[in-house]
Amino acid sequence: MIRLNRRKPKRPHTPAKKSKKSIRNEGVNFKSLAQFRYRLRVFVAFADASAKSAGLTSQQYQALLTIKGLSSQKAMYVGELARLLLVKHHSVVELVDRLAKLKLLRRSVDAKDNRRVLVTLTAKGHRLVQKVAEINFKRLGSSNLKLSKMQKLLN
Repeated sequence: MIRLNRRKPKRPHTPAKKSKKSIRNEGVNFKSLAQFRYRLRVFVAFADASAKSAGLTSQQYQALLTIKGLSSQKAMYVGELARLLLVKHHSVVELVDRLAKLKLLRRSVDAKDNRRVLVTLTAKGHRLVQKVAEINFKRLGSSNLKLSKMQKLLN
């Protein structure tokens, strides 16, 4: 005769409940984080509106600003622009096509590597990004969250 061991089923482990006090003291300041995110969204909405008033979409302005601010006087590769804008390469190719049609930037093929496309701002592109950037920079400087504080948070 075979004897079966009858064991009691195991209860699932439930972690001990944390008190409200211990949840608040985990090193996360939710109020500050939420306020920062809110202020960031307010600024982004303002920047989008200022770009629209200049006849640009938000994405077009972001591309022009990225080229102007991060290309350091040289042409920028389309792939690098995609990486900096956090979007897919093919999306940036379409964006660059639209900006080139508007004569806001110039495309050229890299002399060292024919597979790579370089983009530079035209004079019209420089003027437009300068105009919108000045409006946005004034707003950012006059907001409750000063630019220097924001840079410290982001670094």
